[in-house]
Amino acid sequence: MGKEFAVALVMGIGTIGPGIAIGMMVAKGLEAIGRNPEASSKIQTNMILGVAFAEAVAIYALVVALILKFV
Repeated sequence: MGKEFAVALVMGIGTIGPGIAIGMMVAKGLEAIGRNPEASSKIQTNMILGVAFAEAVAIYALVVALILKFV
């Protein structure tokens, strides 16, 4: 019972932050591209890099949850 709850808690908390961060980054990136279309390639590159780093946090949470589940 406790192990399953810990896995659910790790995945729940570990994915809320990156999900919110990715949504905010994409929204602000699209807003910036709308204001300055000439800089869209530079903005898009930085936005994708930020999304990848935020997604890495969710992957770390998945790894911790799998370790808790199978060890």
